[in-house]
Amino acid sequence: MHRRTVSAALTLLIAAGAAHASDTALPPQLQDFDAYVEGVRKQFDVPGIAVAVVKDGQVVLERGFGVREMNKPAQVDANTLFAIASNTKAFTAASLSILADEGKLSLDDRVIEHLPWFRMSDAYVTQEMRVRDLLAHRSGLGLGAGDLLYWPGTDYTTEDVARRLKDVPLTGSFRGQYAYDNILYGVAQLVIEQASGQSYAQFLQQRIFAPLGMRGTRFNSDALRPRDNVATGHAKADFKDLQPAPRMTWHNVSGAGGIYSSVHDMSRWMNMQLAGGMFTDAKGTQQRLFSEERQQEMWSVITPIPIPKPAVPELEAAKPNFLGYGEGWTLSDYRGRKLVSHTGGWPGMVSRVTLVPQQKLGVIVLTNAEVGGAFNAVTMRVLDAFLDAPRTDWTAAYAAALAKSKDKSDEDWRKHVEARAANAPPSRPLSAYARTYRDPWYGDIVVEQAKDGLVMRFTRTPDLVGKMEPWQHETFVVRWNERWLNADAFVTFSLDADGKVREGRMEAISPLTDFSFDFQDLRLKPVEEEKPKS
Repeated sequence: MHRRTVSAALTLLIAAGAAHASDTALPPQLQDFDAYVEGVRKQFDVPGIAVAVVKDGQVVLERGFGVREMNKPAQVDANTLFAIASNTKAFTAASLSILADEGKLSLDDRVIEHLPWFRMSDAYVTQEMRVRDLLAHRSGLGLGAGDLLYWPGTDYTTEDVARRLKDVPLTGSFRGQYAYDNILYGVAQLVIEQASGQSYAQFLQQRIFAPLGMRGTRFNSDALRPRDNVATGHAKADFKDLQPAPRMTWHNVSGAGGIYSSVHDMSRWMNMQLAGGMFTDAKGTQQRLFSEERQQEMWSVITPIPIPKPAVPELEAAKPNFLGYGEGWTLSDYRGRKLVSHTGGWPGMVSRVTLVPQQKLGVIVLTNAEVGGAFNAVTMRVLDAFLDAPRTDWTAAYAAALAKSKDKSDEDWRKHVEARAANAPPSRPLSAYARTYRDPWYGDIVVEQAKDGLVMRFTRTPDLVGKMEPWQHETFVVRWNERWLNADAFVTFSLDADGKVREGRMEAISPLTDFSFDFQDLRLKPVEEEKPKS
């Protein structure tokens, strides 16, 4: 399909005064889009999907598919709210840009200039960490380091989480390589609050949501209202059976991923981004959210990312020539055009925002299941339609990639079973392992002896409670009561010469477990019982 055909369709939309496209006013290359998305939904077992496409300042597609919750009749529409998770990071970067334009901070300020108490585990990194570094995933922290401080829901505050960074070990060099984190966006949230004198919720509402007319958007799940049109997340318990997932909250690191929004509201966000920070307010007046200079900085690579090999040959066409991270955005290319994008993952929901600045094109896909193949297949179909690309069966390609990842997970489990010394029980009675353990950055984790064995309980995380089953020698398997977490883990204890527990280490069993379950970073040391005072 030629670009002039797209332009003609858009001209008709503008002439009709349509702010949002109806089902009969779609660009010609998307006339089969409904059937395509329904096919994606069925292929990946997703109850509901919402999609919006913007082009040249107009919304050319905005609609929902499927249901808000499985086995219930309420339909997804353009105003249905989903957790956009890490797509929130671009809002945090934009908030800092607004404050930078106003002279209230600089992205090159040291973090300790705004938060004097801020500490990393390395003194040099503490001293040199700049506000920009909080956004760029190059701190030296490992992938998802410290995420258990808020994931899948703890009683720590945002400041509690940030203050515990001093005990989270660095695994890489400062500004040396890319490693995605969430916890530093919580620190960025605190910088925004300090510089603005407002809570982050107030700042977003007054400086971004209200000006852009994002009336339905909520700061986080705690701000949802009883009558809100909200999707329910879904997860496959034990990676098998799809079921509704409990609604989570990122109240303590909202700057990394708290926002709930709809494709209707996110269309306004995308159009503002594609217009270089400009938007039209409710009175019809042109306004600027942030400077074009700041936008170009947000959209410039700070941290290069190694380009991964495509999971399957069918995805070779999507392989970028460059890949990197800016400020709240991933930067890459597709068919000669720069892409500015991000994904979001939340228990039971995943999403993707993609901007093509050269084409003034934006795509937002929100889903209420945990299958990235769905939002990728929909996004790539739209990109191909507007970039005059050859038609590719993206549904089949991402389905093949998903099948391969599941096969690898199954093979990993078979290897664990084959290598297991099944007739090698723990060397000590179960009571020897039952005690309180303390990790320097997480806090206390309790192992208790129940009637039918050991139970592990993360004291700050209500959902992390599970039975510990002996596996081999000093290794146990903890199976969480909340099966939708899909995060069962090995727990291995080391003993001293006297047979007493010296330390416990953990590791997620499945490679499909979300990286935010960073069990591998825990060092569980027995808490010594206090001796009676004489």
